[in-house]
Amino acid sequence: MSKILELRSKRAQLWEQTKKFLEEHRGENGLVASDAVEQYNKMAGEVKALGDEISRLEEQEAFEAQLKAPTTTPVTGKPKADVKPASTKATATPEYSEAFWNMIRLRGDYGAIQNALSIGVDSEGGYAVPDEFERQLIEALEENNIFRGMAHIIHTSSGTRKIPIAEETGEASWIDEGEEIPETTLTFGQTTLSAYKLGTMIKISNELLHDSAFDLAAYISRRFGVTMGNAEENAFINGDGIGKPLGILDDAGAQVGVTAASQTAVTFDEIYALYYALKSPYRKKATFLCNEALVLQMMTIKDANDNYIWKPGLGIAEPDTLLNRPLKTSSYMPAVEAGNKTLLFGDMSYYWIADRVGRTFRRLNELYARTDQVGFLSTQRVDGKLILPEAVQVLQMAAGA
Repeated sequence: MSKILELRSKRAQLWEQTKKFLEEHRGENGLVASDAVEQYNKMAGEVKALGDEISRLEEQEAFEAQLKAPTTTPVTGKPKADVKPASTKATATPEYSEAFWNMIRLRGDYGAIQNALSIGVDSEGGYAVPDEFERQLIEALEENNIFRGMAHIIHTSSGTRKIPIAEETGEASWIDEGEEIPETTLTFGQTTLSAYKLGTMIKISNELLHDSAFDLAAYISRRFGVTMGNAEENAFINGDGIGKPLGILDDAGAQVGVTAASQTAVTFDEIYALYYALKSPYRKKATFLCNEALVLQMMTIKDANDNYIWKPGLGIAEPDTLLNRPLKTSSYMPAVEAGNKTLLFGDMSYYWIADRVGRTFRRLNELYARTDQVGFLSTQRVDGKLILPEAVQVLQMAAGA
C-alpha cells in the first residue's frame, strides 16, 4: 500500500473515532461536555493535519512524475520537405536560458550575455525570465496559492483586458401562426481587468551563487513562489481594488446569501441555506472556501438525519467535502467574528485572473555588497475580479453590538 493510501485509511479511521468520542461526550442538551472539548479539538486537529500531509505528498508525487516524464518525443513518421519548422519563442531557446543564468551568476562573456538578453529587455529595466524558469515559477505560485487552482486564468500582453458580460438573456414569446415575432433587446455590460504590479526581493550569498552544486533556479522559484503566491491569494480574497486586484469578498464581489444569527458560530440550517442561495447551474461546479478554524467547527455539525455534513476525502487527490461539495481552506479567509464574511460557496472559475505576459527579474549587485550578498528582484503584473457576482454566495456573521 502506498504511503498516501495508508495515511488516507488512517485519517478515515481517526475521524470515525473522533465522531464516536463526540457522541459519547454529548450531553442531554446536545452540547459537548466542557471537559471533553480539549480532547476533541486535539483529535480533530490530527485529522486536519493528516489531510495536510496527504496534500503535500500528492504534490510531491505529481512533481516527481513531471521529473520522470520523457523529455523528447519519438519520431513516428517521415518529415515532409514542404513543412516549415515551427518558430521558437526567443525566451524559450537554450541560448537565452544559458545566457540568463550566466548573467545571474556573472559568468562567461558578459558582452555575449548582454546581446542574448537584449531579446527580453523590459521597459522598466530587468529581463524577462526564460520560458522554463517561468513555468517553474508558475507551478510554485499555484502550489502556494489555492485560489489560482479554482479561478479562471487568462494571459494578456497589454495593460488592460476588456471582458463583455451579457446582463440580460432576453425572452422568447409564444406566437400564433403568421404573427410577427417580437424583437428581444439584449443588453451587454463590460468589465475591465488591469495589470497591477507585484514585486518581491531575496538575498543570496556570493558563495551560494558560485556553487555549481546549488540549484539556484529551484531555490529562487520556490522562494518567489511562496512570497508572491501568498500576496496574490490575500489580494484575490480581500483586495480592495486600489493598486491591487479586487478581492472576491469585496462588496462588489460575492453576494451575501445568508447572514448568520450568531457572531461566532454557524449552524446546519445556515450552511444549508447558503447552499441553496446559489442558483442551481452554478452548484454543479461549486466549492466551499473558509479558514481552518471554521472547518473544525463545521466538523461537529450534523444534518436532519444525524449525519455529519463534513466528510474527509478518501481517494487519491480527493478533497474533503461539505454537503458533498469540495471544501478548501485558505488562511486569508476571515476569522469567525462579528460582521466577517467567513464562508464562500460558488463556482470560483467566474473569478478571472489576468496575468500580464512575462515576469521580469533583476540582479542587484551593489545594494548588499558590504555583506557579500546579491539581491534578486522579481516583478509581475496581475489583476483579478469576480466578473459574475451571482456565481458566488457568501455567509456573513451577525454584526456586532
